[in-house]
Amino acid sequence: MLETIVNYLVNLVADWGYVGIFLLMALESSFFPFPSEVVMIPAGYLVYTKQMNLYMVFASGALGSLAGAIFNYYLCYFFGRAFILKYGKYIGITDEKMAKFESFFDKYGEISTFNCRLIPGIRQYISLPAGLAKMNIFTFSIYTTLGAGIWVAILIAIGYYIGDQKELIKEYLLQITIYLLIAVAIITLIYLYIQKRRKK
Repeated sequence: MLETIVNYLVNLVADWGYVGIFLLMALESSFFPFPSEVVMIPAGYLVYTKQMNLYMVFASGALGSLAGAIFNYYLCYFFGRAFILKYGKYIGITDEKMAKFESFFDKYGEISTFNCRLIPGIRQYISLPAGLAKMNIFTFSIYTTLGAGIWVAILIAIGYYIGDQKELIKEYLLQITIYLLIAVAIITLIYLYIQKRRKK
């Protein structure tokens, strides 16, 4: 079932162009459980074949991610934790997951909004505790766009340079994910060190 939906979405990217990229990345960034790779990597390949413009593809992907994140943010901002837990179970948001995201957000604050956009699997959910905490929407948007922009650029580059070679794509995605996790850890440590120095 999910594979059929994913194939439909990939075809939609080709048919709808930049609007399709924006809408699908907004959907991916909000609540629908499908990987952004199925949108941005094919788009990167279309840039390579000169069927799409690099800057328009990047803008569509990054802004779509921001739109989806803002949707999640306001769900929690206006409706609260109880609403998300009541209906979130249908898309995999459990009480345990929500508690973990809230704890992570409380510990690491604004930097987690940027960092988590770089981590597949939890990218969508960091907007929820940000909304609950009523984080400043401008600050939230800046950190979200920066993190999402890096991820979108990576996926476009993979599509551009590797194209449709599935095995290579899997290999590079795994390597990149590992590097990103290391980078996130380093960024967090630097952030905490700076914050500690400021307090002193």
